[in-house]
Amino acid sequence: MKEKILIVDDQYGIRILLNEVFHKEGYETFQAANGMQALDVVKNHRPDLVLLDMKIPGMDGIEILKRMKVIDEDIRVIIMTAYGELDMIQESKDLGALTHFAKPFDIDEIRDAVKTYLPLKSNGSY
Repeated sequence: MKEKILIVDDQYGIRILLNEVFHKEGYETFQAANGMQALDVVKNHRPDLVLLDMKIPGMDGIEILKRMKVIDEDIRVIIMTAYGELDMIQESKDLGALTHFAKPFDIDEIRDAVKTYLPLKSNGSY
């Protein structure tokens, strides 16, 4: 079974970029443009890791993270933000986020972080 990554960002281009990168790396990927979609994916597909933007219209990243933790307290989350809001970053880490990246991010750094927190499992099939 492939490891599953959920990409949550209201910016279509970022979702597509990250989806393509991690799909090519061998992960099963899901995308969500808002909090409700993200929570639906968490409930129905149980992703192993979430790349979560903090600034999403409607339900912000902190609220999404809180609700994800109710569904799955062990869910692994990496925060992405275009804003250097240290209080929001700290609150997300207090809620269990693993690390954070400021936008624009270096795709190789995000790829390395995902590999660190979510090493691909070998399913034994070729």
